Amino acid sequence: MKITGVIPARLQSSRLPRKLLLHETGKPLIQYVWEIATRCEALDEVIVATDSEEIQQVVSDFGGRAELTGDHPSGTDRIAEVVARCCPETDIVVNLQGDEPELESDTIAALVNAIRSSEVPMATVAAPIRDAEIVTSADCVKVVLNDQSEAMYFSRAPIPYLRDGNLAEAIANGPWFLHVGLYAYRRQFLLDLTQMPVSTLEAVEKLEQLRALQSGAAIGVAVVPAAAVGIDTAEDYAAFVDRQSRI
Repeated sequence: MKITGVIPARLQSSRLPRKLLLHETGKPLIQYVWEIATRCEALDEVIVATDSEEIQQVVSDFGGRAELTGDHPSGTDRIAEVVARCCPETDIVVNLQGDEPELESDTIAALVNAIRSSEVPMATVAAPIRDAEIVTSADCVKVVLNDQSEAMYFSRAPIPYLRDGNLAEAIANGPWFLHVGLYAYRRQFLLDLTQMPVSTLEAVEKLEQLRALQSGAAIGVAVVPAAAVGIDTAEDYAAFVDRQSRI
C-alpha cells in the first residue's frame, strides 16, 4: 500500500500573504512541514502542490518535490489534481497543512493508522478540548464522535451543547474535541469527493468535510493529545519565530 503526503501551498493567503515563504528563522515556513512529513515513516513520499513557480523553486532548493497546479477553490481540489496526474500507484493520500510547522510526526502516523485499520474512505484528527473558550469560539471547529471513533458532525458552534452545569468543569473529561485540519483519503474517494457539488451543510458552516458526511461517507477520527499551532496571522508567525529562537 503506497501512502503519499501532499502539502497544498497557495502563495497568497488572505490574512498573511506569502506566509509559506516567510523565513525569519533561517528557512521558509513550508520547509518545516516538509521535513516533518519526510521524517514520518508512515508516508512513502511527500509532494508540494502549488500554484506558484516561486514556491516550486523554493521547495526544489531545499530538496523537495513540488508540482504546479492550476487555480482551485480549495487545497483539497489542488491535491486531487496532483494525485490524478502524478500518483497513479498511490492508495492513500494524506493532506498536510503547510502552515503548521510544529506538527508532530506521530500525529501523521495516527491519522494514517486511522484509515488503514478500518474501512472508512476518509479520516481526520481531533484533540481533546480543555479550555471552555475554545468550545465557544467560532474560529475553532469542533467535532463530535461516535463510539466507533467516527465523526458524527463538525461545527463552529459549541457541540455538544451543555444544557446544564458549568462548561469549564464539564470539559475536564468530557466529549469536546477540537478538529485538527489534517485528512487522509483513499485515492478514488478523494477524486470522487472533489467532483461532488458543495453540500447544503458545507455551504452553511463553510466546512468542506461536511460534504463527505452529508453524502453518507464515514470519516474516521484519530484522537491525539494536542493540536499543533497553525500560523494564520503575523502575530502567530512572530510567536513561532520566538519559540524557535528558544530551541
